Amino acid sequence: MQTKLIFIQALSSLQPGTGQGVGVIDQPVSREKATGLPYLPGSTIKGVLRDCWELERIPDLEEVFGQTTQANEPYAGSVSLMDGRLLLLPVRSLAGVFAWVTSPFILNRLIRDCKMGKIPGALPAAVTGLANDRVLLTQTPVLKITPNNNRVILEDLPIDVAAANPLADAWADWLAKTIQPNDPDWQADFKKRFCIVSDDVLSYFSETGTEVTPRIRIDDDTKTASGQALWYEESLPAETILISLAVAQQVKATPTTVFNGISKIAETPVQFGGGATVGKGLCKLYLYPENQVQP
Repeated sequence: MQTKLIFIQALSSLQPGTGQGVGVIDQPVSREKATGLPYLPGSTIKGVLRDCWELERIPDLEEVFGQTTQANEPYAGSVSLMDGRLLLLPVRSLAGVFAWVTSPFILNRLIRDCKMGKIPGALPAAVTGLANDRVLLTQTPVLKITPNNNRVILEDLPIDVAAANPLADAWADWLAKTIQPNDPDWQADFKKRFCIVSDDVLSYFSETGTEVTPRIRIDDDTKTASGQALWYEESLPAETILISLAVAQQVKATPTTVFNGISKIAETPVQFGGGATVGKGLCKLYLYPENQVQP
């Protein structure tokens, strides 16, 4: 069995909806029951990868994803995909346009998942004891209101910068090199915008920092809303970064076959969630450790 990380970066707003809501928002994003954090269901990731696999005419489709129950001799696939959990949420900032925000809970959960999946390489240490009124920044931030002011304003929430902590730079460096190892310009920009807030503050941002868009269909004759065709959609903003685990075990296909195919799909953006025809859900995938596609 082999395990790799899949980073999913939203290039446009992402709508992993639940289908219907019970509140003001008609189509909210999917959220974890216990934490309330948004996520992309693993079934969605697997379905999209299977469709892309078929469109690209990559060999061994059924060996990798399994045969359906309608087959004469159905069998399970050789890949398992975990839900795409929130890793970095883009939050608007008074300075620097926006910040990539994460929290100790999210980073510590990543450490646990990497240990469980035996992902190679040493991760930075766990982050602990971060107060709600403090934020950890790197040594080269663009988020401070002024260079000499130790305060940031994220989503209209003023937060004081905590004392210098090497863990912020360690995590920013590890994530930047892991997500996009071949793009030094993106890495440098990422480190300037990276910050760690408390779990409570991140939970607040995950509720208030999503996009809520009204959708309406206009009647051709009356030029007014057509019947009940008015609804509100919630989406994760562009630049959101999610993380999933891909586990490959040999059933009918080898792990090499599985990860070669996923690497081939990751060469171009793919679409997740709803709103495909209006440009939503366009994402870029990054596999870690990198997989060299074999002919």
